[in-house]
Formats: sequence, structure tokens, C-alpha cells
Amino acid sequence: MPPPFRLSDISVATMAADATEYGLIHDACIVIEGDRISWAGRASDCPSRFAGLPARSLEGRLVTPSLIDCHTHIVHGGNRAREFEMRLKGASYEEIARAGGGIVSTVTKTREASQEVLLNSAVKLADSLIAEGTTTIEVKSGYGLDRDTELKMLRTARRITDVRPVRIVTTFLGAHAVPAEYAGRDDAYIDEVCIPTLRAAHAEGLVDAVDGFCEGIAFQPDQIARVFDVARDLGLPVKLHAEQLSNLGGAKLAASYGALSADHIEYLDDEGVTAMAKAGTTAVILPGAFYTLRETRKPPIPALRRQGVPIALATDANPGSSPLTSLLLTMNMGCTLFQMTPEEALAGVTRNAARALGLTDCGTIEVDKRADLAVWDVEHPAELAYRIGFNPLHKRIFGGRT
Repeated sequence: MPPPFRLSDISVATMAADATEYGLIHDACIVIEGDRISWAGRASDCPSRFAGLPARSLEGRLVTPSLIDCHTHIVHGGNRAREFEMRLKGASYEEIARAGGGIVSTVTKTREASQEVLLNSAVKLADSLIAEGTTTIEVKSGYGLDRDTELKMLRTARRITDVRPVRIVTTFLGAHAVPAEYAGRDDAYIDEVCIPTLRAAHAEGLVDAVDGFCEGIAFQPDQIARVFDVARDLGLPVKLHAEQLSNLGGAKLAASYGALSADHIEYLDDEGVTAMAKAGTTAVILPGAFYTLRETRKPPIPALRRQGVPIALATDANPGSSPLTSLLLTMNMGCTLFQMTPEEALAGVTRNAARALGLTDCGTIEVDKRADLAVWDVEHPAELAYRIGFNPLHKRIFGGRT
């Protein structure tokens, strides 16, 4: 553990749930002992027992909680640049998927790749996020769609922490698509591959949560429910890709299982919003996919606000619909595309992103939280969502270590 110290000459945006205006504190101080925050507030109010600790001046910079990317698919083989061209020539996401492209094409490349190849590729993507102050990344499986490759993906995701100072949360997404060998036999795939693989991954300690893709080109609510029933039996939380291309009631289904999050949700209706609000399910907004697919239906941000549904933001980093590895750009997109406020955007990649992962020890700057912090060369936190293609990170602190 690093020795205790104080961060001084700083402004702090605590992003605490009960705070207003970012929880912004000027002339502040943060005391870090081990990997935890022992005190945070105005420097003039710092308890005398911390007066003797060495101070590290940050020369007036802004400190926020480190960023959290709560929805990614960074472990995969190959890329889909060719499909990007196809979309620009008029093909829709659904047309590409039904023609054998989309998720299924990445499945082929992922099955062929060794674990080392997958790890090297994933680390490059993780490095882009880390360079912008990210300390926690959720990584999904779902490009294997067979037992061996799904397990390979989850093992690879866990190995990222062996080579980079970052926290990885793994999500089993076996119900992502129907592989070619099960074409027309969706239910058989769920029963013969997805559910047994989930059990095997859980037995190996590879799963933190369970996800699915509830959509016309993927799985119906009753099929997702069978997977979620197993997750509940295993004591695993659930989340769901829901209402991205149509409204099948996926968010309402997820909420009935007390889901951590419902993600995408462009086609979410008022009934779904109400269900999420009652269940405490976080809405994860993914502007990268909206932008890349040139969608026009926006997620119902005003309705989510009215009903008090927590709103998170994430990159959805994946090779097809969102080849995005910048949370700073994601914040800007949330504001410019969906009229989120800069404060909502920052909460979306800190406090609410932690909530979407079921994490209670990070996402805000408060006593006893992890000392996962980002130090920025900015005067005000709104600048983080305001600039485009600019990275003002000065340094990242992960578990008390710079």
C-alpha cells in the first residue's frame, strides 16, 4: 500500500448523490490512506490529525472521481470496417445482420483468435480508455456463442488486470445472437449452449453479471427470461440490451428481475420507464451506437429524469455498431445528441456508471470510497463534456497509486 498523503491546491467535484452543482469544492483537500479516501473537503476544514501527512500540490487542478465505462465489448477478434462502408452505402444494421454480417461475422474472428491475440487487442482498446482517466471497465462476452469461446473471452477479460492497472467487471452475454450452426433453432441454442455455458463460467468464477440482447434480430423476452432465471438461481445480477431497435418490453422484463441496468433503450415507453424507476434499474445510454448507426429515435431522457431513473453513459465499445473508445467523447455526445447536461454526463460516467455495475465503493469522492481519481487541467467540470477530441487528463490515481 502507498503511504498516506494529502492532495492539496485543488478543486474537487465529489459527484456525491446528495450534492448539487457537481458537489464542487474550491480550495479543497483529499486525504488518501492506502487505497481509500479518508477525508475530502475544504482545506481549511481538514482535521488536524492529517496535518502532518505529506502534501502533493496539484496547482489548482480539478479532481473528479475516475471514469467508469459500464458497457463495453472490447474482447473480440477482427473488425467490421467493411460493414461501416456498407452502412454508408445504405444498408441498415438489421439488413447487414440478416445477411450474415454484424455480430455473427465477429463471432467467426473471435473463435479463430487465440487468447493472446484477443488480450493484445483488448489491451489496446483499454489503453485508450485508461488514457482518459478510466479505472473501471465492464467487459462482456457474446462473440463466442459456443462454450469454449465464451469462456475464452471471459478469461481474457480477467487477464487485462494482469497487464494494466485497471478494474475489470465481467458480464456473460451468451444470449447475444444465434450462431450460424443454430440458425432457426433459437430455443435450442439457449438450452443447449447459452445456459450450460453460463453455469460453467460461473463455476469458474468468471462472471460478475449476466446480460442479453432482447430484440427482433436476437432473442425474445421469454427466451431472455429463461437465462435470467438461471442467473437468479446462481445469485448473479442481470442487465439487458433492450429497446434499441424496437420495443419488445425488454426493459420492463429486466426491471421485473431487479436488473442493474437496461441499456440502449431508444424505443423505451412510459410503462418501461415506470418499471425501471420502481425497480431502481439504471438506464445506460449509448450514444456511440446511435451515432454510428445513424439512428433518429432518441432515448427518452426527459421521461427518465421525471421519474428519477439514474442515467449512466458508456462507450458500448464494439467492432460493429460503436467502435468508440473515448468516454470524454461519449459525454459530449450525450449532451449534444440527447440534451443531457454536462453534470448529468459526468454523473453518467462516474456515480451512475458505478451503480449500473452494482459497485458501491467507487464513483464518488467520499470517505471510505476507493481512491480512484482523475486529475484534470480544466477550471470547471463542464469542460469535460464541452470539448471534442481533446484530452485534458493530467494524471490518474488508481487505488491510491498514481
